[in-house]
Amino acid sequence: MGQSPMTDPLQLPGSIPPIRPVGPVGPAAPASDPTAKDFKTLLLDNLNEVNRLQSEADKQVQRLITGETDNVAEVFMAVNKSSIAFDLLMEVRNKLVEAYDEIKQMRV
Repeated sequence: MGQSPMTDPLQLPGSIPPIRPVGPVGPAAPASDPTAKDFKTLLLDNLNEVNRLQSEADKQVQRLITGETDNVAEVFMAVNKSSIAFDLLMEVRNKLVEAYDEIKQMRV
């Protein structure tokens, strides 16, 4: 019937079996799905969100400086949130640039 684990080179004792798809393989979301976004839209939405977080943090700092608020923790959280979002955005940009450079160096 089937090969024993000792004779099958892909199934060594103690090895993990290969992963098989559990469903049909195809596009992640059909084009007719209204909630599906292309990469450009997804990237622009995230850029706008980072911009919004930075603007909100700037407003919070200005409110603290002018004395409109005395909640330092809230201001700190807004600044920290925008900083983390910006750091993540920069990491994504760096990965995209690395991928572009790698593709650029490929021989056709």
